Amino acid sequence: MRELFEINPPDDPIEAARRGARPALRRRFYERAEVAATAGGYAVQLDGKPVNTPAHRVLAAPTPALAQAIAAEWNAQTDVIDPAKMPQTRLANAVIDGVADAPLPVADEIRKCLSSDLLFYRAASPQGLVELQAQHWDPILSWACDTLGARFEIGEGVVYIAQPADALTAAGAIIPKDPWPLGALHVATTLTGSALLALAVSHGRLSADMAWRAAHVDEDWNTAQWGRDEMALARRAFRFAEFSAAATVLNALRE
Repeated sequence: MRELFEINPPDDPIEAARRGARPALRRRFYERAEVAATAGGYAVQLDGKPVNTPAHRVLAAPTPALAQAIAAEWNAQTDVIDPAKMPQTRLANAVIDGVADAPLPVADEIRKCLSSDLLFYRAASPQGLVELQAQHWDPILSWACDTLGARFEIGEGVVYIAQPADALTAAGAIIPKDPWPLGALHVATTLTGSALLALAVSHGRLSADMAWRAAHVDEDWNTAQWGRDEMALARRAFRFAEFSAAATVLNALRE
């Protein structure tokens, strides 16, 4: 599968590992994808043969449910294998090839995003948007304060707001160390622009749908005012599939 899920030498380990389905798609060559228990977890197999990641490691997940979700993507392929329609597989490749060998830079990226989180920067107007941001974002800031002991500052506009060091430390303390939830949290943070929303999903405070709506309050407001952009909606649907794959990992490992 290397030619389908090729990766480049990593700058950001997880982003490099997530890059790149090639335009030329390989025809489906197997009858069925299944899951088999192995020493390293639960491996995905095609007609009884293991699947390798682009870095030639076994494609395996830590739980049967996650491995079944990956196998389901392989079974859903029809005439050709289209990696663009396999977000769970791409995420697994990213974790196995990118995060497992370099977890600290990935965690540092999440902490960097946390220090300038989307939820800290509010609109001054119009009032409808101000209220929507408060409706979706204030409960997560309250959760961070009450549950994590992290009290953050908010402000209007886009001027950087330096956050209290103790708040960043308290929220940063729950960033997972295990490669699978860490990789999924990184993906969720990157796609939403909010480490707090990603952490809320990982701790069961928000569903994937709720977090996604919260991350797109501004975009949805603009759409309501100015109309739909079909290309933008298509890109958003693709990103939501990526986000849902990450949420699936976070929910499975929390349970």
